[in-house]
Amino acid sequence: MKNNKFLSATFILLIGGFITKILGFLIRIIYTRMVGTSAINLYSLVMPTYSLMLTIATLSLPIVISKLVSEAKYKSLRILSNATFITIFINILMIIITFLTKDFIALNLLHDKRCSVLLLAMVFTFPFVSLSSILKGYFYGKQKMIPHTISNILEQIIRIILIFIIIPPLTLKSITHAVCGLILLSVASETISIITFLFFLPKHFVINKEDLKPDLITTKEIIKISLPTVSSRLIGNIGFFFEPIILTNILLFMGYSMDYILNEYGAYNAYSISLLAMPSFFIQAISSSLLPEITKYYYSNNIKMVKRRYKQALILSLGVGIFFSSLIFIFRDTLLLTLYNTLNGSTYIKILAPFFVLFYLEGPLQSVLQACGKFKTCMYITTVAIIVKLLSIFILSFCHIGMYALVIAEILDIMVIVYLDIKNIKKIF
Repeated sequence: MKNNKFLSATFILLIGGFITKILGFLIRIIYTRMVGTSAINLYSLVMPTYSLMLTIATLSLPIVISKLVSEAKYKSLRILSNATFITIFINILMIIITFLTKDFIALNLLHDKRCSVLLLAMVFTFPFVSLSSILKGYFYGKQKMIPHTISNILEQIIRIILIFIIIPPLTLKSITHAVCGLILLSVASETISIITFLFFLPKHFVINKEDLKPDLITTKEIIKISLPTVSSRLIGNIGFFFEPIILTNILLFMGYSMDYILNEYGAYNAYSISLLAMPSFFIQAISSSLLPEITKYYYSNNIKMVKRRYKQALILSLGVGIFFSSLIFIFRDTLLLTLYNTLNGSTYIKILAPFFVLFYLEGPLQSVLQACGKFKTCMYITTVAIIVKLLSIFILSFCHIGMYALVIAEILDIMVIVYLDIKNIKKIF
């Protein structure tokens, strides 16, 4: 029965991920057609900054808590309460920092003053996303995927309803209001997610006052795992944050117009990457199920089962990657027209699709390393890949190839990560 937990957990997440992805695409189609390309471009411009700040605010808690809960060294309630205290402190700090730096980031780094109010809107979503992440990590660790699946579906349904109610009047005011509205929808959707998770907490989850108090040992353990994990993600998000900044500044210097940069960067992120990453819910499902499973077997010294799960995850991911990358490559124009009512980004997909087969291996490979406690290795791999990517963008942007500098850099980034992941996993086994 235990051997079936990985496959059953993966299957539940796959079904939930598929429904969530369909609803997510429906949201994107509705929103794109409501607000237009300009709003999507503005949203794409500010998203790297949001991802960076959110990574700091949430401290990679789903991964950390999932690992600690699956190890069963500490009481679950104690892990959750200590994680909550940590995240409250970090959230307050992030809100203050963002409030003080929003104008500087908007004017000097993103070159668009409208981003200032968007950054302010973003920080109000942090507490809700953080608390949802803590509860998500608990259920991952227990390998109970139904609460996560239901919460994701409910989140998307609430988003669709609110988009029809809130976005049209905001669009009439301005593009900034429309984008701001989309960002703040997260407050409502994450609240629904939190309520759903609380509903699914076990009845025997007795609240003990001692477990609710901050505990130095548990706090240290959370920080010990979260710091290298969040550092790895932080480095990735720093790269994502500097990506449009380096690209924009060099392309402007080379004579490209701001309109060209906004339109092409928006098309690259909102259409090309979005479409290519569409099947990523398969990979997220495999990675989320794999982490507690590998952790359990690795720390009980059952290396045979660790290798078995690793191979299963790799074969599944490779199959998904080959199938969907081929499908998107062949029907890219049809998919772009159907989903986004545009052909923008089609040429980028043509170049990226063959290499995106490897992209689908990243999640499971990183989960194996994290489950084996190799968080510093993950951080090292991410650092090398980001340096390669940003350096490539910097050099290639001077070659008068426009947005293709970013396309080539993306390919190099994927290849470096997968190569280093496999190399380090081989060392473990």
